[in-house]
Amino acid sequence: MSKEQNPMTHPKIEKATVNICVGSDVERLKKAEKVIKLLTNRKPVRTISKIMNKDWGIRKGDTIGCKVTLRGGEADNFLKRAFKAKGDSVAEYSFDSQGNLSFGISDYTDFEGLKYDPNIGTIGLDVSITLERSGYRIKHRKRKRSKIPHRHQIDPDEAMNFLTKKLDIKVV
Repeated sequence: MSKEQNPMTHPKIEKATVNICVGSDVERLKKAEKVIKLLTNRKPVRTISKIMNKDWGIRKGDTIGCKVTLRGGEADNFLKRAFKAKGDSVAEYSFDSQGNLSFGISDYTDFEGLKYDPNIGTIGLDVSITLERSGYRIKHRKRKRSKIPHRHQIDPDEAMNFLTKKLDIKVV
C-alpha cells in the first residue's frame, strides 16, 4: 500500500494557535485580549515570560501576552478567515522543517467584518498551524512515550501541498 492510498498517512490540522505579545504593559494586554475575543469568540489565556530581558523591560514571571488554541472545525473556520485577511498567500519560508506554518497579520482590521476601534488601536497577531498525521499520540502520551519515526514525519513540501488543497492558498 502506497503513502497516497493509506488514510493513516494523510496530514491533518491538529491545532491553530492565535498569539498576541504586547510586553509588560497591562493596558495593551487588555486590548489584545479584547481583539482575540473578537476574532475567535474564545476567552484567551495569558502567557508568562520564561526569561528576563533588560532591553525590553521584561522580568521572569511577567504576563507578556495572550493566546488561544483552536482545534477541529473552529480552527478550519478561523484559518479560512485569516488567510483571506492575508490575501490567500503565504511565504515558503513560513514553513519549518516539521511542516508547521507560522505567519503574522499586521492588523486585526484586515479581517472581514471588523472595523477600526479607537479604544483598541492597531494590534497585530501571530498565527501558528500545527500539522500532524494519525499516530502522533506516541509523542504526547504518558506511558511508553517515543519519538515519531522519520518516515512518518511531515516534510515542508507535503505540508505546502496539503494546505494548498485544503485551504486554497498560494505558497509564494
